[in-house]
Amino acid sequence: MNYTSTRNSSLKATSAHAIVKGLSDEGGLFVPESIPALSKEEILSLGDKKYSQRAFDVFSKFLTDFTPDELRHCVESAYNSKNFDSDNIAEITKLKDSRYILELWHGPTCAFKDMALQILPYLLTASAKKEVKGKQIAILVATSGDTGKAALEGFKDVDGTSICVFYPEDGVSPMQKRQMTTQEGNNVNVCAVKGNFDDCQNGVKAIFTDKDIEKKLSDNNILLSSANSINWGRLAPQIVYYVSSYAQLVKNGEIEYGEKINIVVPTGNFGNILAAYYAKLMGIPVNKLICASNSNNVLTDFINTGIYDRNRKFYTTISPSMDILISSNLERLLYHFTGENDKLINDWFKSLKDTGRYEVNEDVKKKLSEQFFAGFCTDDETKAQIKKTFEEENYLLDTHTAVAVKVYEDYRAKTGDSTKTLIASTANPYKFGRAVFQSVGGNAEGDEFDVIARLEDKTGTKIPAPLAATKNKPIRFTGCVEKQEMGKAVLDFLNSK
Repeated sequence: MNYTSTRNSSLKATSAHAIVKGLSDEGGLFVPESIPALSKEEILSLGDKKYSQRAFDVFSKFLTDFTPDELRHCVESAYNSKNFDSDNIAEITKLKDSRYILELWHGPTCAFKDMALQILPYLLTASAKKEVKGKQIAILVATSGDTGKAALEGFKDVDGTSICVFYPEDGVSPMQKRQMTTQEGNNVNVCAVKGNFDDCQNGVKAIFTDKDIEKKLSDNNILLSSANSINWGRLAPQIVYYVSSYAQLVKNGEIEYGEKINIVVPTGNFGNILAAYYAKLMGIPVNKLICASNSNNVLTDFINTGIYDRNRKFYTTISPSMDILISSNLERLLYHFTGENDKLINDWFKSLKDTGRYEVNEDVKKKLSEQFFAGFCTDDETKAQIKKTFEEENYLLDTHTAVAVKVYEDYRAKTGDSTKTLIASTANPYKFGRAVFQSVGGNAEGDEFDVIARLEDKTGTKIPAPLAATKNKPIRFTGCVEKQEMGKAVLDFLNSK
Protein backbone atom coordinates (compact mmCIF):
# COMPACT_ATOMS: atom_id res chain seq x y z
CA MET A 1 0.00 0.00 0.00
CA ASN A 2 1.53 3.27 -1.15
CA TYR A 3 0.42 6.78 -0.28
CA THR A 4 0.16 9.84 -2.47
CA SER A 5 -0.55 13.53 -1.84
CA THR A 6 -3.80 15.38 -2.45
CA ARG A 7 -1.74 18.09 -4.17
CA ASN A 8 0.75 15.87 -6.02
CA SER A 9 -0.69 12.67 -7.46
CA SER A 10 2.71 11.58 -8.79
CA LEU A 11 4.09 11.24 -5.27
CA LYS A 12 4.56 7.70 -3.93
CA ALA A 13 5.34 7.09 -0.26
CA THR A 14 5.15 4.33 2.33
CA SER A 15 2.81 4.60 5.29
CA ALA A 16 5.84 5.08 7.55
CA HIS A 17 6.94 8.06 5.48
CA ALA A 18 3.42 9.54 5.56
CA ILE A 19 3.20 9.15 9.35
CA VAL A 20 6.62 10.67 10.02
CA LYS A 21 6.11 13.61 7.66
CA GLY A 22 2.50 14.35 8.63
CA LEU A 23 2.11 16.83 5.78
CA SER A 24 3.49 16.49 2.26
CA ASP A 25 6.18 18.97 1.18
CA GLU A 26 3.84 20.95 -1.07
CA GLY A 27 1.22 21.20 1.68
CA GLY A 28 -0.99 18.29 0.60
CA LEU A 29 -2.39 15.52 2.78
CA PHE A 30 -1.30 11.91 2.42
CA VAL A 31 -3.98 9.47 1.23
CA PRO A 32 -3.79 5.76 0.38
CA GLU A 33 -3.54 5.02 -3.34
CA SER A 34 -6.49 2.67 -2.99
CA ILE A 35 -8.92 1.73 -0.23
CA PRO A 36 -8.59 -1.92 0.84
CA ALA A 37 -11.75 -3.99 1.10
CA LEU A 38 -13.06 -6.09 3.99
CA SER A 39 -14.93 -9.22 3.02
CA LYS A 40 -18.11 -10.42 4.72
CA GLU A 41 -16.10 -13.17 6.41
CA GLU A 42 -13.54 -10.69 7.71
CA ILE A 43 -16.17 -8.35 9.12
CA LEU A 44 -18.06 -11.19 10.81
CA SER A 45 -14.84 -12.58 12.29
CA LEU A 46 -14.13 -9.25 14.00
CA GLY A 47 -17.12 -9.74 16.28
CA ASP A 48 -15.30 -12.50 18.17
CA LYS A 49 -12.10 -10.47 18.65
CA LYS A 50 -11.07 -7.89 21.22
CA TYR A 51 -10.57 -4.31 20.11
CA SER A 52 -6.79 -4.50 19.75
CA GLN A 53 -7.18 -7.49 17.42
CA ARG A 54 -9.76 -5.64 15.34
CA ALA A 55 -7.34 -2.73 15.06
CA PHE A 56 -4.57 -5.10 14.00
CA ASP A 57 -6.72 -6.48 11.18
CA VAL A 58 -7.61 -3.01 9.84
CA PHE A 59 -4.07 -1.64 10.15
CA SER A 60 -2.69 -4.70 8.37
CA LYS A 61 -4.49 -3.52 5.24
CA PHE A 62 -3.29 0.08 5.40
CA LEU A 63 0.18 -0.13 6.99
CA THR A 64 1.71 -2.83 4.84
CA ASP A 65 5.31 -1.72 5.45
CA PHE A 66 4.91 -2.59 9.15
CA THR A 67 5.71 -6.15 10.22
CA PRO A 68 3.03 -8.13 12.08
CA ASP A 69 5.14 -7.93 15.24
CA GLU A 70 5.43 -4.15 14.93
CA LEU A 71 1.67 -3.78 14.50
CA ARG A 72 0.91 -6.10 17.41
CA HIS A 73 3.21 -4.09 19.66
CA CYS A 74 1.43 -0.87 18.63
CA VAL A 75 -2.14 -2.09 19.12
CA GLU A 76 -1.52 -4.00 22.33
CA SER A 77 0.43 -1.12 23.88
CA ALA A 78 -2.38 1.34 23.09
CA TYR A 79 -5.64 -0.54 23.52
CA ASN A 80 -5.56 -2.09 26.98
CA SER A 81 -7.12 -1.72 30.44
CA LYS A 82 -4.23 0.47 31.61
CA ASN A 83 -5.17 3.18 29.13
CA PHE A 84 -8.95 2.72 28.93
CA ASP A 85 -11.54 2.24 31.67
CA SER A 86 -13.50 -0.22 29.51
CA ASP A 87 -12.34 -3.63 28.34
CA ASN A 88 -14.27 -2.96 25.13
CA ILE A 89 -12.28 0.29 24.61
CA ALA A 90 -15.29 1.83 22.82
CA GLU A 91 -18.72 1.22 24.38
CA ILE A 92 -22.06 1.20 22.56
CA THR A 93 -25.14 2.34 24.51
CA LYS A 94 -28.59 1.77 23.02
CA LEU A 95 -31.17 4.54 23.21
CA LYS A 96 -34.77 4.55 22.00
CA ASP A 97 -35.80 4.64 18.34
CA SER A 98 -32.93 2.49 17.01
CA ARG A 99 -30.21 4.93 18.08
CA TYR A 100 -26.86 3.72 19.35
CA ILE A 101 -24.38 5.99 21.12
CA LEU A 102 -20.77 5.07 20.33
CA GLU A 103 -18.87 6.20 23.43
CA LEU A 104 -15.37 7.10 22.29
CA TRP A 105 -14.31 8.75 25.55
CA HIS A 106 -13.18 5.93 27.84
CA GLY A 107 -9.49 6.79 27.47
CA PRO A 108 -7.16 8.79 29.72
CA THR A 109 -8.33 12.26 28.62
CA CYS A 110 -12.05 11.41 28.32
CA ALA A 111 -12.35 12.39 24.65
CA PHE A 112 -12.49 10.54 21.35
CA LYS A 113 -9.02 11.77 20.40
CA ASP A 114 -7.59 9.11 22.77
CA MET A 115 -8.72 6.42 20.33
CA ALA A 116 -6.05 7.63 17.89
CA LEU A 117 -3.57 9.42 20.10
CA GLN A 118 -2.89 6.49 22.39
CA ILE A 119 -1.55 4.55 19.40
CA LEU A 120 0.02 7.35 17.34
CA PRO A 121 3.22 7.55 19.46
CA TYR A 122 3.84 3.85 18.81
CA LEU A 123 3.10 4.20 15.09
CA LEU A 124 5.30 7.27 14.87
CA THR A 125 8.32 5.86 16.71
CA ALA A 126 8.13 2.65 14.66
CA SER A 127 7.91 4.74 11.48
CA ALA A 128 10.83 6.93 12.53
CA LYS A 129 13.06 3.87 12.93
CA LYS A 130 12.30 2.99 9.30
CA GLU A 131 12.52 6.49 7.82
CA VAL A 132 14.68 8.83 9.93
CA LYS A 133 16.63 6.72 12.35
CA GLY A 134 18.55 8.82 14.86
CA LYS A 135 16.53 12.03 14.42
CA GLN A 136 14.49 13.67 17.16
CA ILE A 137 10.81 14.09 16.29
CA ALA A 138 9.11 17.36 17.27
CA ILE A 139 5.31 17.08 17.29
CA LEU A 140 3.29 20.23 16.59
CA VAL A 141 -0.39 20.35 17.45
CA ALA A 142 -3.13 22.92 16.98
CA THR A 143 -6.11 22.12 19.18
CA SER A 144 -9.66 23.29 19.72
CA GLY A 145 -9.61 21.48 23.04
CA ASP A 146 -9.42 17.70 22.98
CA THR A 147 -6.62 16.88 20.54
CA GLY A 148 -4.10 18.86 22.58
CA LYS A 149 -4.57 17.01 25.85
CA ALA A 150 -4.83 13.62 24.15
CA ALA A 151 -1.61 14.25 22.21
CA LEU A 152 0.20 15.51 25.31
CA GLU A 153 -0.87 12.43 27.24
CA GLY A 154 0.14 10.12 24.40
CA PHE A 155 3.58 11.63 23.81
CA LYS A 156 4.64 12.64 27.32
CA ASP A 157 8.15 11.32 28.05
CA VAL A 158 8.24 9.21 24.85
CA ASP A 159 11.92 8.80 23.97
CA GLY A 160 13.07 10.67 20.90
CA THR A 161 10.08 13.01 20.79
CA SER A 162 8.94 16.39 22.06
CA ILE A 163 5.54 17.98 21.66
CA CYS A 164 4.30 21.58 21.46
CA VAL A 165 0.56 22.31 21.64
CA PHE A 166 -1.15 25.56 20.65
CA TYR A 167 -4.73 26.35 21.72
CA PRO A 168 -6.95 29.46 21.26
CA GLU A 169 -6.72 31.59 24.40
CA ASP A 170 -10.48 31.88 24.92
CA GLY A 171 -11.62 28.98 22.74
CA VAL A 172 -11.55 25.92 25.03
CA SER A 173 -13.58 24.90 28.06
CA PRO A 174 -12.16 25.53 31.56
CA MET A 175 -11.67 21.78 32.04
CA GLN A 176 -9.92 21.39 28.69
CA LYS A 177 -7.60 24.28 29.56
CA ARG A 178 -6.87 22.86 32.97
CA GLN A 179 -6.09 19.45 31.52
CA MET A 180 -3.53 20.95 29.15
CA THR A 181 -1.90 23.50 31.42
CA THR A 182 -1.33 20.95 34.20
CA GLN A 183 0.19 18.38 31.83
CA GLU A 184 3.09 16.37 33.23
CA GLY A 185 6.13 15.31 31.23
CA ASN A 186 9.61 16.60 30.52
CA ASN A 187 9.18 16.84 26.75
CA VAL A 188 5.94 18.84 26.58
CA ASN A 189 5.02 22.48 26.00
CA VAL A 190 1.62 24.19 25.94
CA CYS A 191 1.01 27.70 24.64
CA ALA A 192 -2.14 29.80 24.21
CA VAL A 193 -2.61 31.86 21.05
CA LYS A 194 -4.41 35.19 20.80
CA GLY A 195 -6.95 34.11 18.20
CA ASN A 196 -9.26 31.23 17.33
CA PHE A 197 -8.57 27.62 16.37
CA ASP A 198 -8.18 28.45 12.69
CA ASP A 199 -5.38 30.86 13.62
CA CYS A 200 -3.67 28.04 15.55
CA GLN A 201 -4.14 25.56 12.71
CA ASN A 202 -2.94 27.98 10.03
CA GLY A 203 0.05 28.86 12.19
CA VAL A 204 1.07 25.22 12.55
CA LYS A 205 0.70 24.61 8.80
CA ALA A 206 2.84 27.70 8.12
CA ILE A 207 5.57 26.37 10.42
CA PHE A 208 5.61 23.08 8.48
CA THR A 209 6.26 24.86 5.20
CA ASP A 210 8.71 27.46 6.58
CA LYS A 211 12.08 26.59 5.01
CA ASP A 212 14.02 28.74 7.47
CA ILE A 213 12.54 26.90 10.46
CA GLU A 214 13.08 23.57 8.70
CA LYS A 215 16.79 24.34 8.21
CA LYS A 216 17.28 25.49 11.80
CA LEU A 217 15.71 22.30 13.09
CA SER A 218 17.56 20.09 10.60
CA ASP A 219 20.86 21.59 11.78
CA ASN A 220 19.90 20.29 15.23
CA ASN A 221 18.82 16.86 13.94
CA ILE A 222 15.13 17.60 14.57
CA LEU A 223 12.26 16.64 12.24
CA LEU A 224 8.78 18.16 12.52
CA SER A 225 5.69 15.97 12.52
CA SER A 226 2.03 16.43 13.42
CA ALA A 227 -0.48 14.77 15.72
CA ASN A 228 -3.46 16.54 14.16
CA SER A 229 -5.76 14.57 11.90
CA ILE A 230 -3.83 15.86 8.89
CA ASN A 231 -1.49 12.99 9.88
CA TRP A 232 -2.57 9.65 8.41
CA GLY A 233 -1.41 7.98 11.63
CA ARG A 234 -4.13 9.94 13.41
CA LEU A 235 -6.86 9.25 10.89
CA ALA A 236 -6.34 5.51 10.32
CA PRO A 237 -7.13 4.58 13.96
CA GLN A 238 -10.44 6.41 13.65
CA ILE A 239 -11.49 4.09 10.82
CA VAL A 240 -11.05 1.20 13.23
CA TYR A 241 -13.83 2.17 15.62
CA TYR A 242 -16.44 2.43 12.87
CA VAL A 243 -15.48 -0.96 11.48
CA SER A 244 -15.40 -2.39 15.01
CA SER A 245 -18.80 -0.92 15.89
CA TYR A 246 -20.53 -2.47 12.92
CA ALA A 247 -19.03 -5.86 13.75
CA GLN A 248 -20.11 -5.42 17.37
CA LEU A 249 -23.70 -4.52 16.45
CA VAL A 250 -23.90 -7.67 14.31
CA LYS A 251 -22.36 -9.73 17.11
CA ASN A 252 -24.88 -8.32 19.62
CA GLY A 253 -27.79 -9.19 17.34
CA GLU A 254 -28.79 -5.54 16.93
CA ILE A 255 -28.43 -5.73 13.14
CA GLU A 256 -28.07 -8.42 10.51
CA TYR A 257 -24.90 -8.51 8.43
CA GLY A 258 -25.47 -6.41 5.30
CA GLU A 259 -28.06 -4.20 7.02
CA LYS A 260 -27.13 -0.58 6.43
CA ILE A 261 -26.74 1.91 9.26
CA ASN A 262 -26.58 5.69 9.39
CA ILE A 263 -23.57 7.26 11.09
CA VAL A 264 -23.86 10.68 12.73
CA VAL A 265 -20.71 12.60 13.64
CA PRO A 266 -20.34 15.98 15.36
CA THR A 267 -17.34 17.47 13.58
CA GLY A 268 -15.51 20.67 12.79
CA ASN A 269 -12.31 19.51 11.11
CA PHE A 270 -14.07 16.69 9.19
CA GLY A 271 -11.57 14.00 10.22
CA ASN A 272 -13.94 11.93 12.36
CA ILE A 273 -16.66 11.72 9.71
CA LEU A 274 -14.06 11.15 6.97
CA ALA A 275 -12.96 8.05 8.90
CA ALA A 276 -16.57 6.81 8.73
CA TYR A 277 -16.52 7.40 4.96
CA TYR A 278 -13.35 5.33 4.65
CA ALA A 279 -15.01 2.55 6.67
CA LYS A 280 -17.87 2.64 4.17
CA LEU A 281 -15.44 2.38 1.27
CA MET A 282 -13.88 -0.65 2.97
CA GLY A 283 -17.23 -2.42 2.88
CA ILE A 284 -19.10 -1.40 6.03
CA PRO A 285 -22.75 -1.04 4.94
CA VAL A 286 -23.60 2.65 5.48
CA ASN A 287 -26.78 4.35 4.33
CA LYS A 288 -26.13 8.01 5.14
CA LEU A 289 -23.26 9.91 6.73
CA ILE A 290 -24.76 12.74 8.78
CA CYS A 291 -22.47 15.71 9.44
CA ALA A 292 -23.47 17.69 12.54
CA SER A 293 -22.19 21.22 13.17
CA ASN A 294 -22.73 23.94 15.74
CA SER A 295 -23.29 27.61 14.82
CA ASN A 296 -19.98 27.55 12.94
CA ASN A 297 -21.89 25.80 10.17
CA VAL A 298 -19.44 26.13 7.28
CA LEU A 299 -19.61 22.36 6.66
CA THR A 300 -23.41 22.36 6.65
CA ASP A 301 -23.48 25.07 4.01
CA PHE A 302 -20.79 23.37 1.96
CA ILE A 303 -22.45 19.96 1.86
CA ASN A 304 -25.79 21.55 0.97
CA THR A 305 -24.50 24.02 -1.66
CA GLY A 306 -21.02 22.95 -2.79
CA ILE A 307 -19.70 26.38 -1.80
CA TYR A 308 -17.08 26.52 0.96
CA ASP A 309 -16.92 30.02 2.41
CA ARG A 310 -15.09 30.81 5.63
CA ASN A 311 -15.84 34.53 5.27
CA ARG A 312 -18.43 34.54 8.00
CA LYS A 313 -18.86 35.34 11.66
CA PHE A 314 -16.91 33.06 14.00
CA TYR A 315 -18.87 31.86 17.03
CA THR A 316 -17.41 30.82 20.37
CA THR A 317 -19.84 28.11 21.47
CA ILE A 318 -20.42 25.62 24.28
CA SER A 319 -19.15 22.91 21.90
CA PRO A 320 -15.67 24.44 21.41
CA SER A 321 -14.02 21.44 19.75
CA MET A 322 -16.18 22.23 16.72
CA ASP A 323 -15.47 25.97 16.63
CA ILE A 324 -13.66 25.71 13.31
CA LEU A 325 -14.09 27.43 9.94
CA ILE A 326 -11.31 25.67 7.99
CA SER A 327 -11.94 21.93 7.85
CA SER A 328 -8.61 20.43 6.83
CA ASN A 329 -9.71 16.85 6.21
CA LEU A 330 -12.30 17.90 3.67
CA GLU A 331 -9.38 18.06 1.23
CA ARG A 332 -9.00 14.28 1.38
CA LEU A 333 -12.67 13.70 0.60
CA LEU A 334 -12.57 16.08 -2.35
CA TYR A 335 -9.45 14.39 -3.71
CA HIS A 336 -11.36 11.09 -3.82
CA PHE A 337 -14.54 12.70 -5.19
CA THR A 338 -12.62 14.31 -8.08
CA GLY A 339 -10.97 11.06 -9.12
CA GLU A 340 -7.62 12.04 -7.58
CA ASN A 341 -7.47 15.30 -9.55
CA ASP A 342 -4.64 17.16 -7.82
CA LYS A 343 -4.98 20.17 -10.17
CA LEU A 344 -8.54 20.81 -9.01
CA ILE A 345 -7.50 20.41 -5.38
CA ASN A 346 -4.64 22.87 -5.80
CA ASP A 347 -6.94 25.36 -7.52
CA TRP A 348 -9.69 25.14 -4.91
CA PHE A 349 -7.42 25.36 -1.90
CA LYS A 350 -5.41 28.20 -3.41
CA SER A 351 -8.72 30.00 -3.80
CA LEU A 352 -9.54 29.22 -0.15
CA LYS A 353 -6.19 30.67 0.94
CA ASP A 354 -6.45 33.75 -1.28
CA THR A 355 -10.17 34.57 -1.08
CA GLY A 356 -11.56 32.43 1.75
CA ARG A 357 -13.89 30.48 -0.51
CA TYR A 358 -14.19 27.99 -3.38
CA GLU A 359 -17.00 26.22 -5.21
CA VAL A 360 -16.77 22.59 -6.33
CA ASN A 361 -18.07 21.28 -9.64
CA GLU A 362 -21.47 19.70 -10.29
CA ASP A 363 -20.14 16.14 -10.16
CA VAL A 364 -18.76 16.67 -6.65
CA LYS A 365 -21.95 18.41 -5.54
CA LYS A 366 -23.93 15.34 -6.66
CA LYS A 367 -21.65 12.99 -4.74
CA LEU A 368 -21.93 15.13 -1.61
CA SER A 369 -25.73 15.04 -1.68
CA GLU A 370 -25.78 11.29 -2.31
CA GLN A 371 -23.39 10.36 0.50
CA PHE A 372 -23.97 13.02 3.14
CA PHE A 373 -26.64 14.92 5.02
CA ALA A 374 -25.63 18.02 6.95
CA GLY A 375 -27.27 20.09 9.65
CA PHE A 376 -26.42 22.34 12.57
CA CYS A 377 -27.85 23.60 15.81
CA THR A 378 -27.39 26.59 18.12
CA ASP A 379 -26.20 26.61 21.73
CA ASP A 380 -29.78 26.93 22.96
CA GLU A 381 -30.83 23.91 20.89
CA THR A 382 -27.79 21.98 22.17
CA LYS A 383 -28.74 22.68 25.80
CA ALA A 384 -32.35 21.74 25.12
CA GLN A 385 -31.22 18.42 23.63
CA ILE A 386 -29.06 17.62 26.68
CA LYS A 387 -32.07 18.31 28.93
CA LYS A 388 -34.47 16.30 26.76
CA THR A 389 -32.21 13.25 26.47
CA PHE A 390 -31.48 13.20 30.19
CA GLU A 391 -35.13 13.55 31.18
CA GLU A 392 -36.45 11.04 28.64
CA GLU A 393 -33.66 8.46 28.63
CA ASN A 394 -31.60 9.13 31.76
CA TYR A 395 -28.53 9.54 29.55
CA LEU A 396 -26.22 12.54 29.95
CA LEU A 397 -24.81 13.97 26.72
CA ASP A 398 -21.87 16.31 26.37
CA THR A 399 -22.21 19.51 24.36
CA HIS A 400 -20.85 17.95 21.15
CA THR A 401 -22.75 14.67 21.17
CA ALA A 402 -25.91 16.67 21.84
CA VAL A 403 -25.31 18.52 18.57
CA ALA A 404 -25.17 15.16 16.80
CA VAL A 405 -28.37 13.90 18.46
CA LYS A 406 -30.26 17.10 17.59
CA VAL A 407 -29.11 17.10 13.97
CA TYR A 408 -30.07 13.42 13.69
CA GLU A 409 -33.55 14.15 15.04
CA ASP A 410 -33.89 16.93 12.46
CA TYR A 411 -32.74 14.53 9.74
CA ARG A 412 -35.24 11.87 10.77
CA ALA A 413 -38.09 14.39 10.93
CA LYS A 414 -37.18 15.73 7.49
CA THR A 415 -36.65 12.42 5.71
CA GLY A 416 -38.68 9.86 7.66
CA ASP A 417 -35.63 7.58 7.53
CA SER A 418 -35.82 5.07 10.39
CA THR A 419 -32.56 3.26 9.56
CA LYS A 420 -30.71 2.14 12.68
CA THR A 421 -28.22 4.85 13.51
CA LEU A 422 -24.82 5.02 15.21
CA ILE A 423 -24.07 8.38 16.83
CA ALA A 424 -20.44 9.18 17.63
CA SER A 425 -20.12 10.48 21.19
CA THR A 426 -16.90 12.45 21.29
CA ALA A 427 -16.44 13.51 24.92
CA ASN A 428 -17.45 12.79 28.48
CA PRO A 429 -20.02 15.39 29.64
CA TYR A 430 -17.81 16.40 32.58
CA LYS A 431 -15.30 17.96 30.19
CA PHE A 432 -17.97 20.61 29.66
CA GLY A 433 -19.53 20.42 33.10
CA ARG A 434 -20.66 24.02 33.44
CA ALA A 435 -22.65 24.03 30.19
CA VAL A 436 -24.04 20.56 30.84
CA PHE A 437 -25.14 21.51 34.37
CA GLN A 438 -26.89 24.62 33.04
CA SER A 439 -28.62 22.45 30.45
CA VAL A 440 -30.18 20.17 33.07
CA GLY A 441 -31.40 23.15 35.12
CA GLY A 442 -28.50 23.71 37.49
CA ASN A 443 -26.97 26.96 38.73
CA ALA A 444 -23.52 26.86 37.13
CA GLU A 445 -22.00 29.82 38.98
CA GLY A 446 -18.87 29.34 41.03
CA ASP A 447 -15.72 27.23 40.87
CA GLU A 448 -15.52 24.64 38.09
CA PHE A 449 -15.09 21.76 40.53
CA ASP A 450 -17.97 22.94 42.72
CA VAL A 451 -20.17 22.98 39.62
CA ILE A 452 -19.07 19.48 38.70
CA ALA A 453 -19.82 18.23 42.21
CA ARG A 454 -23.35 19.61 41.91
CA LEU A 455 -23.70 17.97 38.50
CA GLU A 456 -22.83 14.62 40.09
CA ASP A 457 -25.45 15.13 42.78
CA LYS A 458 -28.17 16.19 40.36
CA THR A 459 -27.66 13.50 37.71
CA GLY A 460 -26.35 10.53 39.69
CA THR A 461 -23.41 10.29 37.29
CA LYS A 462 -19.74 10.36 38.24
CA ILE A 463 -16.85 12.57 37.23
CA PRO A 464 -14.14 10.43 35.61
CA ALA A 465 -11.01 9.96 37.70
CA PRO A 466 -8.65 11.63 35.16
CA LEU A 467 -10.70 14.84 35.27
CA ALA A 468 -11.08 14.80 39.06
CA ALA A 469 -7.30 14.41 39.39
CA THR A 470 -6.64 17.77 37.70
CA LYS A 471 -8.09 19.65 40.68
CA ASN A 472 -4.91 19.46 42.74
CA LYS A 473 -2.34 19.54 39.95
CA PRO A 474 -0.19 22.69 39.65
CA ILE A 475 -0.54 24.90 36.59
CA ARG A 476 2.67 24.49 34.56
CA PHE A 477 2.00 26.48 31.38
CA THR A 478 0.81 30.09 31.31
CA GLY A 479 2.34 31.42 28.07
CA CYS A 480 0.32 33.22 25.40
CA VAL A 481 1.58 34.49 22.02
CA GLU A 482 0.34 36.36 18.99
CA LYS A 483 -0.36 34.06 16.04
CA GLN A 484 2.63 35.38 14.11
CA GLU A 485 4.91 34.42 17.04
CA MET A 486 4.11 30.70 16.97
CA GLY A 487 7.22 29.75 14.97
CA LYS A 488 9.47 31.57 17.45
CA ALA A 489 7.69 29.84 20.33
CA VAL A 490 8.45 26.43 18.77
CA LEU A 491 12.11 27.26 18.22
CA ASP A 492 12.48 28.66 21.76
CA PHE A 493 10.94 25.50 23.23
CA LEU A 494 13.07 23.12 21.18
CA ASN A 495 16.24 25.12 21.82
CA SER A 496 15.59 24.81 25.55
CA LYS A 497 15.46 21.01 25.42
